[in-house]
Amino acid sequence: MRGHFIVLFSLQTLCLTTTGLLAEEKTSTLDQIRSAINQAIPLIEKASAGSAEQRKCFTCHSQAVPVLAFAEAQRRGFSIDEENLERQLQHTADHLKRGIENYKKGKGQGGQVTSAGYALWTLDAGNQQPDETTAAVAHYLLENQKDKDHWFRSSKRPPSSGSPFMTTYVALRGLDYFGTEEQQERINQRKDNVSKWLNSAEPKDTEDRVFQLQAFQYTNPDKKTQQKAATDLIDQQRKDGGWAQKSEMESDAYATGTVLTALLETGTSVDNEAVKRGIQYLLDTQQDDGSWHVVTRAEGFQEYFETGFPHDEDQYISTAASSWATLALLLTLPETPISEK
Repeated sequence: MRGHFIVLFSLQTLCLTTTGLLAEEKTSTLDQIRSAINQAIPLIEKASAGSAEQRKCFTCHSQAVPVLAFAEAQRRGFSIDEENLERQLQHTADHLKRGIENYKKGKGQGGQVTSAGYALWTLDAGNQQPDETTAAVAHYLLENQKDKDHWFRSSKRPPSSGSPFMTTYVALRGLDYFGTEEQQERINQRKDNVSKWLNSAEPKDTEDRVFQLQAFQYTNPDKKTQQKAATDLIDQQRKDGGWAQKSEMESDAYATGTVLTALLETGTSVDNEAVKRGIQYLLDTQQDDGSWHVVTRAEGFQEYFETGFPHDEDQYISTAASSWATLALLLTLPETPISEK
């Protein structure tokens, strides 16, 4: 009996020790995540402010994805520059308002559906209320390619402007939040048409897979279809824990951040092994200055200007990548508004 007691005691001690080590490991990782977020946010704020100071136009990389990160940071109890957030939201609203007459005519602005959809997503993230301008943009989204079963990409500037799945997702999301009651019948019809395409279309790269999964939230597919899309995305994970934009490329923070965001927002658990490996990849690849560096592969068509973000000609994609990476890290944490801390 004494021998059995010693064995039982040893097993209990081992279990308690293992549990303690796992708890310490989890605490350590959470501390790393919080530290990485606190390092990244000021840089992203600097980039968004720098862009708004120099350009009137709205951009996905300097307004949209940064605002998604700022808004999520607020929900998770992080301090942000609230004045800058309001400025980015106003910058976005002003950009859309300048084009309101063209939106009413179904013509849109530069960047077309991509820009309009991302701008509405930005306003949605900032809890902006629907108004005459957003109703006009929703009208434009319904008119644009209305005889098609999805929205085609607006440009060929990969990765963030090169996917019809992304264009379709931002359009669906914009219509879901900002569509008016009078537009609802047309919105439902458009969703039905998109659903058929979304279920049968074959994604070609990571951006496609990410936004196919995200778009399923607005077309209500069966659970097996949505789960397969998540599994297919997870299966693309590399040995280093990250994801690449294309099969012939190496892992980077842009692809990894968008994948993790999509998985976490559509129900994959934070404790999923692929998610944990992806989060560790982001922690391991963050630069000492708090940014993530991604090399651009888009052909420039605008005059280059400095926003204050590192990495010179790569700063725009790196701003977006750092914002996606920060958003993914934030989604692993519980919501803790500052007032409750």
